[in-house]
Amino acid sequence: MESARKPLSVFKNLSAKIASVPMILTALVVFVGGTAWTVLHSFTGSRLLPKLNFVGFDQYERLWSTRRWLVSIENLAIYGVCSLILTLSIGFFLAALLDRKIRGEAVFRTIFLYPFALSFVVTGLAWQWILNPDFGIQNTVRSLGWQSFTFDPLNNPDIVIFGILIAGLWQGTGLIMVIMLAGLRGIDEDIWKATRVDGIPTWKTYIRVIIPMMRPVFITALVLIASGIIKLYDLVVAQTNGGPGIASEVPAKYVINYMFRAQNLGQGFAASTMMLVSVIIILVPWAYLEFGGKKRD
Repeated sequence: MESARKPLSVFKNLSAKIASVPMILTALVVFVGGTAWTVLHSFTGSRLLPKLNFVGFDQYERLWSTRRWLVSIENLAIYGVCSLILTLSIGFFLAALLDRKIRGEAVFRTIFLYPFALSFVVTGLAWQWILNPDFGIQNTVRSLGWQSFTFDPLNNPDIVIFGILIAGLWQGTGLIMVIMLAGLRGIDEDIWKATRVDGIPTWKTYIRVIIPMMRPVFITALVLIASGIIKLYDLVVAQTNGGPGIASEVPAKYVINYMFRAQNLGQGFAASTMMLVSVIIILVPWAYLEFGGKKRD
């Protein structure tokens, strides 16, 4: 009798399930449906308008034989590796300093986080001026007497991607610092006391005790950084617009150019599909580490 009186499981939390229907439909129709539509049309010869005239892998063969795309992939790889390492390292270092309960912590935290409040376009334009040799860092240093000093990364095709990296680090490091600081503040104070009693140096405590305990925090930071790397576009357009030449091209800019300027939807869809593959390559290991790799009791 008691089991008969209990409501069916499908009717439990019914109001919450009804409220989630719009989001589920949005995810299925807009995200999943749009992604499937893009992948499908990447195998067509669509130009100005999408058409289902299938051409097999022709778009992908053309994509990987185009120098602009290869340069874009190389730039994204350089930017991605450097951004991951430096953003995590600098963010954790700043968080560790603030976690020492320094005076004026709130002021420093605000200063470090403030760049994240700016758009990538504003950040790119600001650093374009800062790195401009006529009135930026180079001009300032030369006015102090070092006439041979040269610092002009945005006009040098060999190092232009590092000029973009500087702007990216300046904007994104603050967010990672806050995430790391929240993780550090979650560490039990008794752990610090125990390591001090045992005479373990602070740097060794961080490496052997604190960082392993912050594994979920680091994974979250990695996913956020990686997602920002894949969709890198605004900074490049604001600072160099892909120049000099094609030296600072990135995949997102390649997609936009072919879809809206060159009016070659098929090529743009193929490039965006390859970007989707790169996202999947990042998410699958993360999902495995978070869910599949755990031992179940």
